[in-house]
Amino acid sequence: MRESELIQIRNQVKNIVGVQNAIMSQMQNLKDLSIGTLETLKRMPGYQKAVDQLKEDIQTDSGKKTKEKELVLSNEEGRSKKNSIQ
Repeated sequence: MRESELIQIRNQVKNIVGVQNAIMSQMQNLKDLSIGTLETLKRMPGYQKAVDQLKEDIQTDSGKKTKEKELVLSNEEGRSKKNSIQ
């Protein structure tokens, strides 16, 4: 390899390392911001009630999704039987 190519590769690696360090710094800032936001929300009145409501909503939604999956599966089984008969 020529010296100019090696210098170019070295500069590219330096740039990549710089970008990687900047990304890691931004990720740490986002982590700190999200933790701070969560801790602030926990101190607000009605937080526990909201969490309980979300848990209830998730259970309700998962129950609906389970029923929808059962309906889809039963419809698919019906189609399979029709196709095998024909």
